[in-house]
Amino acid sequence: MSVAIIISTIVVCLVAGRLIFENPRTDDASVRANWIGIAPHVSGPIVELPIRDNQYVEKGELLFVIDPRPYEATLALAEADLAVTDFEIRGRRRAIEATAAELEKISAQDEYDRQYLARIEPLLAQEFVTANDVAEARTRVAASKAAVRQARQRLDQAIEALGEIDDTNAYRAAAEAAVAQAQLNVGYASVHAPFSGWITNLNLAVGEYANQGQEIFALIDDRVWYVMANFRETFLSSIQPGMQAEVYLMAYPEEKFSGTVQGVGWALYQTNGASVGTLPDVAPTLNWVRLAQRFPVRITLDQRNPKKPFRMGATAVVTVKGFAEETPSDRSNRID
Repeated sequence: MSVAIIISTIVVCLVAGRLIFENPRTDDASVRANWIGIAPHVSGPIVELPIRDNQYVEKGELLFVIDPRPYEATLALAEADLAVTDFEIRGRRRAIEATAAELEKISAQDEYDRQYLARIEPLLAQEFVTANDVAEARTRVAASKAAVRQARQRLDQAIEALGEIDDTNAYRAAAEAAVAQAQLNVGYASVHAPFSGWITNLNLAVGEYANQGQEIFALIDDRVWYVMANFRETFLSSIQPGMQAEVYLMAYPEEKFSGTVQGVGWALYQTNGASVGTLPDVAPTLNWVRLAQRFPVRITLDQRNPKKPFRMGATAVVTVKGFAEETPSDRSNRID
């Protein structure tokens, strides 16, 4: 009788051990969700705060408003500068037109002086004109040539002062950029939810000063929830991405949730062996028993129950069940 009991106990232990390795289980798990710290892009006192702590908000919902008046004033100034720039550009274009007309007039005079000199120079030998007449004509040609050169320089300067590069006016582009930046800052004064989620750790009131880039509360991403389950490394060969998992939460012990293994962690921080300077720091140990490390396994929760919402940090118990309805081809294709 005792032999039968011993054999039965051994068989039960072997079966239980096989089941444990085929369906690893751990209670070292917790519910997780992604989250971000909400921080304004601009600084200023908060003038509107329509939300409250632990509230659920939809994507795009208004979270708070920073006093926009300083940024609206900056926008008005930038728009005025843009208008002034347009006036200046029109003035510079008119200056170019006037300088071009002046160049055309001076060039015509230069052409006339050249032609006149060409007509009277042959007459000097026949004494129809005096040497003084020719000298004066040559002087006028030299003067008109210099005047043309100066007029062209003024035209080049006027064109350069316009500030156009490849059909783009640099002065107007800078003014438009200032307007765009001011418009962005006015828009940044109103902060909206980037995704649907839960407001957490909201501890401020209207009138409090918010600093640019400084997080003032957290927003829990309600789109994807998962469980981080820590399994001993001896079980990792039985866990692969895509496997199904059963999840029980301590808050709802009677409810079974389903999940899918998203991946297994590839690294753990090791205090023993961590680098100090250029050499590893390895502490001596006299332990005869080596404890198995635990690696995090991310399990995406596949189902929701609106009456039993998930909470970040909730305790979970996870059992990995393997691949659902696995076929021979699936077994051959999955990683061993």
